[in-house]
Amino acid sequence: QVQLVESGGGLVQAGGSLRLSCAASGRTFSSYGMGWFRQAPGKEREFVAAISWSGGRTNYVDSVKGRFTITRDNAKNTVDLRMNGLKPDDTAVYYCAASPAGWATYSNLYTWWGQGTQVSVFS
Repeated sequence: QVQLVESGGGLVQAGGSLRLSCAASGRTFSSYGMGWFRQAPGKEREFVAAISWSGGRTNYVDSVKGRFTITRDNAKNTVDLRMNGLKPDDTAVYYCAASPAGWATYSNLYTWWGQGTQVSVFS
């Protein structure tokens, strides 16, 4: 069982930055791939970024490449999403998730989910 709690969302002007953090419970955190997803109003949940259990591999949706960075600290049981150059299209609820299948891009491969944190970007 893994419990995930996100923090760091907020309201920011376009071009600004935010850092989302996800704190995980459980001793086996380092065994799971971790991902960030987002869901905007009226849209389906979308993959944003994923990181392997060791942190050695990452993957991003094309729309955030070069702007967002996912990292993890297995000693602290945390995974962060650093977001730079934010755009109004990045406005969504952002979810942290854990996958026993590794650093997956498909949401159905993630078993545990956080409650989400709101990110709002205004122009």
